[in-house]
Amino acid sequence: MNRLFLVTTGLFLLAAACKPPKLDAYEKNLEIPGHDWTYDYKPFFEITLQPEDTANLYDIAVNVRHTDAYPYSNIWVMIGTQYPGDSVIKEQRVELQLAELSGKWLGTGLDDIYERRIPIQQKAIFNKPGTYRFTFEQNMRQNPLPHVMNVGLRIEKAGKRP
Repeated sequence: MNRLFLVTTGLFLLAAACKPPKLDAYEKNLEIPGHDWTYDYKPFFEITLQPEDTANLYDIAVNVRHTDAYPYSNIWVMIGTQYPGDSVIKEQRVELQLAELSGKWLGTGLDDIYERRIPIQQKAIFNKPGTYRFTFEQNMRQNPLPHVMNVGLRIEKAGKRP
């Protein structure tokens, strides 16, 4: 009897471990090759949502890591979003502010490296379960864009949908 209980419990734990996790937070940062972001380099991030994840609201932010030699106070980025099962990519041009008007870098810094998380959407809704793909493309006049070290995506749960 005791052995049967242990085997059954083990099988239930194994089955639960195979279930994909619910999304509470996702964060991934990718290095920009040579710290020169070219038009051709379009980092992408894929996130898979389960049916229960669609019942939540999410805050979405972009992470940017750069050196203090970065020549601008902002960076324009084209963000493409591909929804589950769609071949169409919705694009949106977004300005990411990296410095104050005075020239002081925003975010956190260590020596000559600065990192900034910039919210781009609060209380976002993902209506369909499946894999979402986010693509980032630098959209500045200068190509390549120097002194950009990393770019990343952060998505975190912001509560239940009304």
